[in-house]
Amino acid sequence: MEYMSMYKRWLEFDEETRRELEGLDEKEIMERFYKELEFGTGGLRGIIGAGTNRMNVYTVRKATQGLANFILKQNIENPSVAIAYDSRKYSDVFAKEAALVLNASGIKTYIYDELKPTPMLSYAVRHMKATAGIVITASHNPKEYNGYKVYWSDGGQVTEELAEGILNEIKNVDYSDIKRMDYDEAIEKGLFNFMPKEVEDTYVKLVKGLTVNKELVEKMKDKVKVIYTPLHGTGNKPVRRVLEELGYKNVYVVKEQENPDPAFSTVKYPNPEESEVFTRAMEMARELDADVIIGTDPDCDRVGVVVKNSEGNYVVLTGNQTGALLTHYMLENLKATNTIPKNPVVIKTIVTTEFARAICKDYGVEILDVLTGFKYIGEKIKEFEINGDMNFILGFEESYGYLAGTFVRDKDAVIASMLIVEMVCYYKDRGMSLYEGLMELYNKYGFYKEDLVSITLKGIEGSEKIKKIMEDLRSNPPKKVADLSVKLVKDYKMSVTKNVVSGEEEVIELPKSNVIQLVLEDGSVITARPSGTEPKIKFYFMTKGETLEKAEENIKRFKEEILKMAE
Repeated sequence: MEYMSMYKRWLEFDEETRRELEGLDEKEIMERFYKELEFGTGGLRGIIGAGTNRMNVYTVRKATQGLANFILKQNIENPSVAIAYDSRKYSDVFAKEAALVLNASGIKTYIYDELKPTPMLSYAVRHMKATAGIVITASHNPKEYNGYKVYWSDGGQVTEELAEGILNEIKNVDYSDIKRMDYDEAIEKGLFNFMPKEVEDTYVKLVKGLTVNKELVEKMKDKVKVIYTPLHGTGNKPVRRVLEELGYKNVYVVKEQENPDPAFSTVKYPNPEESEVFTRAMEMARELDADVIIGTDPDCDRVGVVVKNSEGNYVVLTGNQTGALLTHYMLENLKATNTIPKNPVVIKTIVTTEFARAICKDYGVEILDVLTGFKYIGEKIKEFEINGDMNFILGFEESYGYLAGTFVRDKDAVIASMLIVEMVCYYKDRGMSLYEGLMELYNKYGFYKEDLVSITLKGIEGSEKIKKIMEDLRSNPPKKVADLSVKLVKDYKMSVTKNVVSGEEEVIELPKSNVIQLVLEDGSVITARPSGTEPKIKFYFMTKGETLEKAEENIKRFKEEILKMAE
């Protein structure tokens, strides 16, 4: 059994690893050693612990040696890598280890001297003209996880071709091949460097420059009340700094969640999609009669928004609702201030609301769909930059990620937080809450409703079950869902859309991805997609109803049927 021989080899690595591994039962040994932690297009992500299928200094060093080998084969003059890390357990250790492995291959590194948001790494790669970037984070995963994301010189996450090249190099690395430089030697040779302070300063200046309506902010900056929670992560300093420098007077931070904490002690897991993480923030909001609550995830690339509804209760907006509001706010105010550029474009993912399409159509602005994952939005921005044909306004995805501006090439909750507070100013100036603003958009454009169901299936058995669900959907898609005929089946792995009625087929002009979409006769869309970073299969539901209640009823029916099929 191959995993047992690898297990025995790891027992010899160091005393701490031996102590952790000794005494494990065979099932746990197999779980930890039956495979290498997978390097996907987003990099690595896994449970912290000893083993080839876990996040630890050895798997981090191995991945980094593969990255170093890949960089050296590109024959780039004076290669360098920018590195950032979040508040998770061992994030600072993994970041330093990655730097020292790169240094041993003669690659210069620039590492932030304290935890920083993922988007600030994306920016630093471009600002420092680095060859690549690494950020140590597991985003909004539970506390047991950590991860390792790789960026390329354009500041975007590596996409398929680059990821494949790096993966091939990682596969060829044996643990005995890994080189690591001593820290003092790396400092002495000028290979290990801390990020210059001006990187953050110029980033903050550029973020503030994305203010859409400066007069509005000036008028309303001391009238809006904001509650902010960084959820024990990296957002605390940059988000507050941006809002403070713009002159917002009433920004209150949730003290219990202000400081970095790898145990995320006040929440089950630090995901701003979950209303439970806002319990304390909502108490504060009620005490202070706040206009909005914003909460950023540990690496500050996602942001959740909480507003007061018509009954006076604070409710969490979905990522789709916030994205639609931002799309409308930006287009309306760019138009009002006569600053809308030529050939403007908004980008969303294939599982993100069609609400934004209706808004863009109203303003005569093009909207593009890309695969799930913000790297594809970043890729489009790069394409526009090269071709000089389109001007990027906003990119967003349903999973609480938003981006304006082009100096960052990943979702950015610092930028998004600033724009959300500005949007609150816009509605407050009109005598409305953000919730009333959302209702206004529903009444104008239609009642769009979306939902997501994630089924967690852990371990080897779970992985096989996810494969089977996708294979069954691919080979035998349902003819009807909730009494509505399936009109189109879009298979993004096979790059084909099949019209079930006519039998006609069309090519899908997007990279291949293990995603299946069912388009129903009323235009509703159901999407199945295994997660690339967690042991989950996700089902996305999108519909539009004559009223919000009817749209919600549709979603409920779709969910019941699809989950029965999945079982």
